[in-house]
Amino acid sequence: MPSSTTLYSLLSNILDNSSKSGRHRASTDIQDGLKRIRRLVLTEGIPEVPGKPPLRARIWKLMLKVDTLNTEDYLRWVSMGPSSDSHKIKNDTFRTLATDTQFKGKVKEDMLIRLLEAFVWKITSTESEDDTQPFKYVQGMNVLSAPFLFTMPSQLEAFACFSTFIENGCPLYVQPSLKGVHEGLKLLDRCLEIVDPELYDRLASKNLKAEIYAFPSVMTLCACTPPLEEVLQLWDFLLCFGLHLNILCVIAQLLLIKQDLMESPSYAQLRLLIVANGY
Repeated sequence: MPSSTTLYSLLSNILDNSSKSGRHRASTDIQDGLKRIRRLVLTEGIPEVPGKPPLRARIWKLMLKVDTLNTEDYLRWVSMGPSSDSHKIKNDTFRTLATDTQFKGKVKEDMLIRLLEAFVWKITSTESEDDTQPFKYVQGMNVLSAPFLFTMPSQLEAFACFSTFIENGCPLYVQPSLKGVHEGLKLLDRCLEIVDPELYDRLASKNLKAEIYAFPSVMTLCACTPPLEEVLQLWDFLLCFGLHLNILCVIAQLLLIKQDLMESPSYAQLRLLIVANGY
């Protein structure tokens, strides 16, 4: 296992090479660099070295393909002030990761409000141009924006990553009907039945379907489940390998508490146990 300093240098060199103009690099070299980063993130994680700039933001932007920042548009949307969804946004932002002191110390509520208001103005302007609006503000967006605001060095970068993440990574999760979330919950039930029929039958016998116990974890890609540091590590993996794998990550969390779930005799105890473990 390489030391944190060695791993940092290795990842930093790959990132530096990846940021060079594609005109001077073969596509196979670029893909090889991405594969190496993904492999290292999976097997070693992203190191933090005192005195060195964090690598997580660079890796997330690379995986999201955020290589340009449109400052002018962002400032214009921010300057437009409260949106039509302002009351919904403010009803959610004050409770975003409310018990996480590390998050609260770095990300103020006005930062959440500013990012979400700007996003609403962005999708509203898209609607005015082509008479369609693929996204609307829905509850849960506040939690999805939190890791970006915590990780990125600027609010502009957080906004760019969040917008790309929503629009390209999980667009069905933020439909007014939350279609993607409901489909994900159905998939979770099917996967759990295959992975661990015994646990699935135990939960089903108490009418505990994924819709009941896993809705927040699926909707927020587990960002609602503390601690934040572990959320960031999980998102390192999801952004490298695909957000769809969150379903299996939720199942993995269930398997970690399987024995307790199997021994709980009543629906109430099962429900309390699941809630206590962050669902």
